Amino acid sequence: MKNQSPKSVLIVEDDTELQQWIADYLTAKGFSCTCTENGKDAVKLISDTQPDVVLLDGALPGLDGFEVCKAVRSFYNGAIIMITARDEEIDEVLGLEVGADDYLIKPIRARALLTRIQKLLEKKEAVVSSKTLTFNNLVIDPHSQSVFLCGVDVKVTSKEFEVLWVLASHPGEIVTRDTLLKELRGYEFDGLDRSIDLRISRIRKKLEDRTDDPYRIKTIWGKGYLFVKDAW
Repeated sequence: MKNQSPKSVLIVEDDTELQQWIADYLTAKGFSCTCTENGKDAVKLISDTQPDVVLLDGALPGLDGFEVCKAVRSFYNGAIIMITARDEEIDEVLGLEVGADDYLIKPIRARALLTRIQKLLEKKEAVVSSKTLTFNNLVIDPHSQSVFLCGVDVKVTSKEFEVLWVLASHPGEIVTRDTLLKELRGYEFDGLDRSIDLRISRIRKKLEDRTDDPYRIKTIWGKGYLFVKDAW
């Protein structure tokens, strides 16, 4: 039986000392690491190499991390963890909205970083190994992260796909925000995170659900969301 290739990590960080520390630590933990300090180079590397994980500094010179994340999400479905020196909620929301999977604030703690990476890889591998979900005219393919409604390819971001996947994996059941955040990011709902609501709003529009009175993905006030399996 052949050994599996090490998971690849692209580290995009202009602080070369921090970049090298992360690379040394993750290499010692069995990862294959590539580094760059430049946002434009990062876009090309992500396109060419499709790493399993991207660690992306938000405050890069020139093309910053948020712009890089937004640019690559049209062709990259791997895990992106944004790293920033600023502990501000607006940065976290922006990072998640442009397609980041998770968010870390400097100074980076080694074990916390490793745990975040491992959880994201486990989550993505679990989705890819799952079977395609079909609900009448709606098809959700986890292998290509594609969504088709009445045979038409619906363009969704990787984060929108993940939210839809969690809801569609529990058809006819109320899925709480707490459950969604645990599934997507590994921690409990704190009552403040609005990124889930924003993504569901966008999914509804793309899947031709009514915005004023949704009937395909319903909001159950005070509880969560309900994917209606017979509404497609």
